[in-house]
Amino acid sequence: MIISKVRLGLVALFMVSTLSAQDVSMEKKDILSSLDAQKDKYAEIAHQIWEYAELGYLEEKSSALLQNALTEAGFKVTGGVADIPTAFVASFGSGEPVIGILAEFDALPGVSQEAVPYKSLRKGCTSGHACGHHLFGTASVASAIAVKEWMTKNNRTGTIQVFGTPAEEGGSGKVYMARAGLFDQVGAMLNWHPGSGNNAGAGSCLAIKSAKFRFHGSAAHAAGAPHRGRSALDGVEAMNDMANMMREHVPQETRIHYVITKGGEAPNVVPAEAEVYYYIRHPQMRDVKSIFERLVKCAEGAALGTETTMDYEVIGGAYNLLPNGTLAKIMHNNLSQIGGVVYNDEELAFAKKIISSYPDMKVNPEDAASVGEFFVTERAGPYSTDVGDVSWLVPTAGMSAATWVPGTSAHSWQAVAAGGMSIGHKGMMIAAKTMALSAVDIYNNPLIVDEAQKELKDRQGENFEYEALLGDRQAPLDYRAN
Repeated sequence: MIISKVRLGLVALFMVSTLSAQDVSMEKKDILSSLDAQKDKYAEIAHQIWEYAELGYLEEKSSALLQNALTEAGFKVTGGVADIPTAFVASFGSGEPVIGILAEFDALPGVSQEAVPYKSLRKGCTSGHACGHHLFGTASVASAIAVKEWMTKNNRTGTIQVFGTPAEEGGSGKVYMARAGLFDQVGAMLNWHPGSGNNAGAGSCLAIKSAKFRFHGSAAHAAGAPHRGRSALDGVEAMNDMANMMREHVPQETRIHYVITKGGEAPNVVPAEAEVYYYIRHPQMRDVKSIFERLVKCAEGAALGTETTMDYEVIGGAYNLLPNGTLAKIMHNNLSQIGGVVYNDEELAFAKKIISSYPDMKVNPEDAASVGEFFVTERAGPYSTDVGDVSWLVPTAGMSAATWVPGTSAHSWQAVAAGGMSIGHKGMMIAAKTMALSAVDIYNNPLIVDEAQKELKDRQGENFEYEALLGDRQAPLDYRAN
């Protein structure tokens, strides 16, 4: 019923628009022309962040580059928000509606890659933008600047804000910003993500909670006096055994991942310290909470049985995405008008070589030019994002653009490669244009915000109160430091 109400509401909203279709069309053409004229500038910014490849909460140069671009464009920029050095808020204008645009810029460890269509590590760099956040942040900044220029030229009221959100990759940067109340005054939030195709439907994802479990034992000579030792690694392995048995008795949509991050230094020394890093995922954040509580019991039992001690540190946590069909439809309409990515001859050759690295996948490079059909669903995609928390607090719309070659998965060397050359830059500009035009639609018809807010309340359910899955801990600014 929500979807039907949304569609009826949108029809009514567009009927009361104060501008003619011709006026809106001319405004949008000006915005598109402005972004096209600056595409080389934004490609340079994105590629510089690609070169930096800075990890979560360590993105000092990347964040500064985006902040400088916004400052030069006339935004008021506040850095270090939510007690996070690389987080920022940039604002222009005054009054309502307040439209926010999310910007990410962190890289991933262990995915070093040159911008070539075959596997080749970058010298002197072990990290890489395998999720395309260098493009994400740059497109968001580009779209906001284009909206600011439109507001100035047309003497329009309202506020446009860019939220620089660090450490999406496991660091839950947006959650700390949400907990600090930075999104409380935003009427509608727009965002996007790099991908291998173009779509702007409204879907959900998996909620997530992560933690590092640390076991403490007693060191001893493993051959000469093993009876005097208590192995912290035994505690980790016992916990893992129980967690793996628990998999049979959790909802089938649950995902449990772990890696042993510390297991000892030498086989002939009973490990006194050991650590295991866990992720718990489920389509509903309430289920993540209960499953995590059971995981803690596994850790407590393991410590008891191995005569070790245990403590744990919650590292991150994020809600599932709450779809908003009202805003998503606007974004889809604009994306459909702009279209997807069309390759030139050089890009086509690059794409074909990338596709050849996927022997079992049948895709065509021309698929990058198509736009997916519109949809609204609460079905969870197999991923997690801290945009989820934002979407429970503010009506939020997202999209993906074909910054990668069709068939490419995130967190792969192929994603790093395409993101470091013109294929990624073209997709980035598709996103910048779509978000800018969508913001203009909302400014031209502020009642859209009211309709989106109504849908948000319906989806939240009665008596919803926001409580971050990561509790009251401070941002783990050093979680990628080692």
